[in-house]
Amino acid sequence: MTAAYRSAHFNAGCLLIMATTLCAVFLLIASSHAYDGNLSFASYYGDHMVLKMAPEKAVLWGYGPEGEQVTVFLSGPVKQKTSPVTVTKGIWRVTLDPVEAGGPYIVTAAVHNMTATLTDVLFGDVWLCGGQSNMLFEVYKLLNASEELAQAEKYPHVRTFMVALNRSNDELTELIQVELPWSVPTAENLPGFSAVCWLFGRYMYKHLKYPIGMVESCWGGTPVEAWSSSRALQRCELESTGANHYENNSVMWNSMIHPLLNMTLKGAIWYQGEANVEYHQDKYNCSFPAMIDDWRMAFHLGSGGQTAIDFPFGFVQLSTDQKSSADDGYPNVRWHQTADTGFVPNPRMKRTFMAVALDLPDEISPYGTIHPRDKEDVAYRLTLGARAVAYNEPHVPFLGPFPSKITSSQMYVNITYDQMVSATPSKYIFEICCSEILAPRGPKSQWVPAPIMRSNSTTVMLSASFCPSTTEVAALRYAWRDWPCDFKACPIYSANRVLPAPPFIAHRTTTEGHFWRR
Repeated sequence: MTAAYRSAHFNAGCLLIMATTLCAVFLLIASSHAYDGNLSFASYYGDHMVLKMAPEKAVLWGYGPEGEQVTVFLSGPVKQKTSPVTVTKGIWRVTLDPVEAGGPYIVTAAVHNMTATLTDVLFGDVWLCGGQSNMLFEVYKLLNASEELAQAEKYPHVRTFMVALNRSNDELTELIQVELPWSVPTAENLPGFSAVCWLFGRYMYKHLKYPIGMVESCWGGTPVEAWSSSRALQRCELESTGANHYENNSVMWNSMIHPLLNMTLKGAIWYQGEANVEYHQDKYNCSFPAMIDDWRMAFHLGSGGQTAIDFPFGFVQLSTDQKSSADDGYPNVRWHQTADTGFVPNPRMKRTFMAVALDLPDEISPYGTIHPRDKEDVAYRLTLGARAVAYNEPHVPFLGPFPSKITSSQMYVNITYDQMVSATPSKYIFEICCSEILAPRGPKSQWVPAPIMRSNSTTVMLSASFCPSTTEVAALRYAWRDWPCDFKACPIYSANRVLPAPPFIAHRTTTEGHFWRR
């Protein structure tokens, strides 16, 4: 799969939104497949696929002659035979008994005069990868792409599947098109697959030692509204938005997520938000958590309760775009990605995990600075969160340092972190807002630098000397820029310098100089 092919397919997908007739043709094709009377599996099933392992149950469904009785047989390390189910409105569906990790298996659906068969099927964990262009960013664009592709065949138990780029104004039962059917990774079929999705799966396989299935469904330049159902949009008063981007609402949810709802998932990872810097930025603190909640409910119901109602959801906090930008769009969206808390999991976003990426800029990326090529660190940071949140592995550090206490005086601001830190000098990354009165401050307020004066294992002292003598520190923020530092050179990291501190903004609430986070 070449870059030119992906670009051409993107352009074709864009035409769908404008060409109602063409879209109707695609829908007709999907509908005719469902009712042509042949016995088959739905389009996202295939040879080499991964089905969810025990303790959850895998769901299988497809099409068949109306009224016929379909039985599914599983042969391999263990054998299963399901009870017959009746084809209703052209569709059959069964739920297997739990199957332990491993394989390979042969899965056969049968009626009295025909069969449909899947071969080389493995049981393990299945993860869905969503978002926009930084999730779409392909393996062949990595800095070490040749090395990554050369070792692809060493990971035959990491299987990949890619949904094609298509939109719909209505919720679809079936995918309009599959771009990459389930595949055993090779140097030939992996180049066009999502780098973050692949690397996450490969890293998790090396740790878990059982099959991993990675499902890519993402589209560059898309806002969160495109991936959200009308239910989720209503929660944030976004269902009817007039002209400006209204055509994007739910169009990828309808065609690229809704058809997958019967799939039993372990969890999802997400890399998106750049499009919302320009579109409904101030609503992202609602729209993103609402989308997560809605996906969880929908996959839980669609799989008959097999996908957890609170399945783990990991995401990448926005990296960087413009080095010299003074715009607050990226910092605001980073903050909103955490529901204005600064870290996850939090009470609004339970069972989530986040990879901070603001310290991974790429000034010379040939794909634009908005597309950094270092996806290895992104995927590794996601795996730490997955191990802790999704797999309940104890003692896995996955959160960077975050303030547990902030106090200020006329001359200094003292920050106590929730863990041991590694701090290096910086004159500009911390900023304070000076005021004669205590009042909430925001990104449009006047901020001045607060240089780091000294630090120890858990605290950092900042200078407040840039505040005029008639004022006091009213607010504090950290890394509140599009491009706050050079590559892995932010001033605050975990003690081992693996995890960067996420950005935050906090406001002073008492005359004694105590702060709370916004």
